[in-house]
Amino acid sequence: MLNLYQKPLLLAAALLFNSNSLLATEENTYNLQQAIDYALINNPNLQIMQDRIAQADAQLGIVLSSFYPNIKTSFSYDHSTNPSRAFGMIIAQRRLNFSPSTDFNNPGGTDNYRPEVTARLSLFRGGQDYFQSKAAKLGVEAATLEKSAIRNQLIQTISSTFYAYLASVEADKVAIRSIEAVKNELTQSRNRFEAGSVLKSDLLSLEVQLAQAQDTKIQTANAIELAKIGLKSLLGINASKSFEIDSSINWVMPQANQSFDELLNIALSQRPETQTANKHIEIAQQQLNAARGAYLPKADAYVSYGSDSKNLDYSSNRANVSAGVMVEMDIFSGFRDSKTIKRAEHQLAIAKKTAKQTQLTIENAVKSAHLKVLEALARIKVTSTSVTASEEALRLVNEQRKAGVVTVTRYIEAEVARDKSHARNIAARFDALRAEAELNRAIGAWK
Repeated sequence: MLNLYQKPLLLAAALLFNSNSLLATEENTYNLQQAIDYALINNPNLQIMQDRIAQADAQLGIVLSSFYPNIKTSFSYDHSTNPSRAFGMIIAQRRLNFSPSTDFNNPGGTDNYRPEVTARLSLFRGGQDYFQSKAAKLGVEAATLEKSAIRNQLIQTISSTFYAYLASVEADKVAIRSIEAVKNELTQSRNRFEAGSVLKSDLLSLEVQLAQAQDTKIQTANAIELAKIGLKSLLGINASKSFEIDSSINWVMPQANQSFDELLNIALSQRPETQTANKHIEIAQQQLNAARGAYLPKADAYVSYGSDSKNLDYSSNRANVSAGVMVEMDIFSGFRDSKTIKRAEHQLAIAKKTAKQTQLTIENAVKSAHLKVLEALARIKVTSTSVTASEEALRLVNEQRKAGVVTVTRYIEAEVARDKSHARNIAARFDALRAEAELNRAIGAWK
């Protein structure tokens, strides 16, 4: 016996191997699987989520850059008459002369040109770089899971909208059949009225019934167009582009052969939202660890190479190299560090509560979808019996009507009962398919 979340996969396989499948359909004509495949490539929301994954990956690259040395070049020019600075420049330029004419108090204006290359490497930042890198990696994973959740939602929405279109098409066929039947009866009744065998009130009743059937036809036709517009939007197709739906497949009704507990366990283990919520808890924990690292000392290593000259001429004889390690520690930051930690603690608490709410939402979704499947299947049995009975009742009334035993009112009642039974049966069948799609989403079958 197949379970509910395996059936869409088998349906997809059947479509792929069917002789009238993907290659056989006309251009811009989609069956359900083709619509899903097209949407997975062209739906704007999925494309946005792919960009968010790339964005998260770029953020990871930014964080990882902290583990590499920072190298930069610079060029500076200084002019000073300050004795200490001026003689510092002269010494760096290797021009110090202790001749008697040297006036240390009045060296005059001194120029210094310095091209320089500097490299700096962070040795330790209280673990902040390490924890931020772990959070960034988790961010990429969370973004990927969020895309999976959008994919799961998208397939369910497309399936439900597709079934709504098919239900509207079937209801439209019933409305057309009803109009034709009433028109035929109205034509015969008019002839009988002219012959004096039918009352004017019976004729008017049929005209009212025809107007009601035509009103239903208007509604079903509008429902078809609305469903097509909805599908276009989901597939990322412009409203002006031609779009047709291929419904030539024998739809198999779902079978409720799994208990709620079994379905819930499946959902909690494979729903992307559950995994995303857990990732956000881990991200918040790593960010809290990074915030706490602000209280620890920081150490950087650096090296610089430059040449000092009184003009733009370069000489390796005037090259100067500096290297060292610097350790620093914040003593007071205006309560910035403590507030940063407090913010991270609240973010972690929010992530944990969000995970709990996500679990409750999933439990409710699975329960609701499971009940809808059971309800729709029960309705199919009842409405199928009703259709058989209403068809037989209408047949008998027609015979009685021809024999002049029953009135037009009784015929109208039988006609309305037949149409309503068909409408309820159609609604029940496609409600079952929609409920199945909803349940598949609830358990994460299309992640």
